[in-house]
Amino acid sequence: MPVRTSGSGEVGRGRGVGLGLALVSAVVFGGSGVAAKPLIEAGLDPLHVVWLRVTGAALVMLPLAVRHRALVRSRPALLVGFGLLAVAGVQAFYFASISRIPVGVALLVEYLAPALVLGWVRFVQRRPVTRAAALGVVLAVGGLACVVEVWSGLSFDAMGLLLALAAACCQVGYFVLSDQGSDAGDEAPDPLGVIAYGLLVGALVLTAVARPWGMDWSVLAGTADMDGTPVAAWLLLGWIVLVATVVAYVTGVLSVRRLSPQVAGVVACLEAVVATVLAWVLLGEHLSAPQIVGGAVVLVGAFIAQSSAPAKGSAEPVARGPEKDVAVRRTAA
Repeated sequence: MPVRTSGSGEVGRGRGVGLGLALVSAVVFGGSGVAAKPLIEAGLDPLHVVWLRVTGAALVMLPLAVRHRALVRSRPALLVGFGLLAVAGVQAFYFASISRIPVGVALLVEYLAPALVLGWVRFVQRRPVTRAAALGVVLAVGGLACVVEVWSGLSFDAMGLLLALAAACCQVGYFVLSDQGSDAGDEAPDPLGVIAYGLLVGALVLTAVARPWGMDWSVLAGTADMDGTPVAAWLLLGWIVLVATVVAYVTGVLSVRRLSPQVAGVVACLEAVVATVLAWVLLGEHLSAPQIVGGAVVLVGAFIAQSSAPAKGSAEPVARGPEKDVAVRRTAA
């Protein structure tokens, strides 16, 4: 007698794929700051590095934008919002913050976003949040307090911390907007098209803000110092554009579609750990013992919150509230 694949089995596989994509996204996103900081220290303005990153990725994704041009008519607000918040806002504030404070600290502050996402779910969407998810967020925030050493009156540049917090607010937009339309079945906006147009919108906005015509282009022809080791600037830029932007956004948005904004958000906290380790090894940015402990607490909080919130389509009580089951659909490449 043939065995039918249960709905829970399908949801479980979708969750597994989603978690895998979220982990890949966290790892490659985590490498962006380590590659960008040497370029900034070599003489490029943080906004110029962001412009190069977003514009380069937009050109790579341009064929997909042409393919999904119907989105311009059907989802203009989504595309503009994604470009302003998830692309231009997150990247500009993050790169500006790492020009003033260590990469790992900037990302750990930025990853207050999962807490803010749960706040969005609870107070804006008015959906219940599980106690475990709330506990995970509290632990994550407490860990962040250790990372920035609040007991010493903030041992880092206050403006740098504020910029990182602004990036966290924009990061909420990234997770929430990535999830838009995911329960619309075949009418859901293609995530690759949303990314492509989001990058184009971000590039246009950043062109007006960064004014790249005043950039010192000669920096890209030289080398950048990575903790005493000279590295070709074009190689760092290539990593930022192709891996830390194109691959990172594609895997990140696809993971949100298979999970939920808050689940993908807490898994993405691993980005901060990856960035901190890479910054320690490649840039010589060492953290103190309390900061390391705080980073570990952030991870524990992320794990608790993630494990408490089932993927979309689960019949269990969820952190994001009851909703109808959604079949895991394949995303067009």
